[in-house]
Amino acid sequence: MAEITDPENTIIIELKDGPVTIELMPKIAPEHAERMKTLARRGDYDNVVFHRVIEGFMAQTGDVAHGDFEDGFDLRMAGTGGSDMPNLPAEFSKVPHDRGTLGAARSQNPNSANSQFFINFKDNHFLNGQYTVYGRVISGMEHVDALTRGEPPEKPDRMLSVKVAADA
Repeated sequence: MAEITDPENTIIIELKDGPVTIELMPKIAPEHAERMKTLARRGDYDNVVFHRVIEGFMAQTGDVAHGDFEDGFDLRMAGTGGSDMPNLPAEFSKVPHDRGTLGAARSQNPNSANSQFFINFKDNHFLNGQYTVYGRVISGMEHVDALTRGEPPEKPDRMLSVKVAADA
């Protein structure tokens, strides 16, 4: 387990194989960090599937509207929605999309990020300056690496729970 230095800005995602600890970057992307904490505190991310897991690229999840495995789940819809809150403006920075960083998923519109996010399996620097980076995995990346692959995976893995470390 990683040493948590800022529990208010640390997210713990419980996966089937164990916890993934993410250090948010509120100084780099304050609105994205705050959105993740809000959705985690509301329980919106609990049981949401990883609907797009591409070998050598990234694992995407966070569709709180259509990705909840226990609430009228339809795999064909997973990845098409967001939360009931407005979309977020891009918060691009010089932080690179390195292995383990958390990026805000969005449509072609740079200001369309909402609840979905992805975790990079490797350095994906071609994404730099195009997608907001707002966190990084500080422990448990091996559990992200173990996610079932697919677009969508036939039997997708899910986030069992997502909590702010300060609340745990």
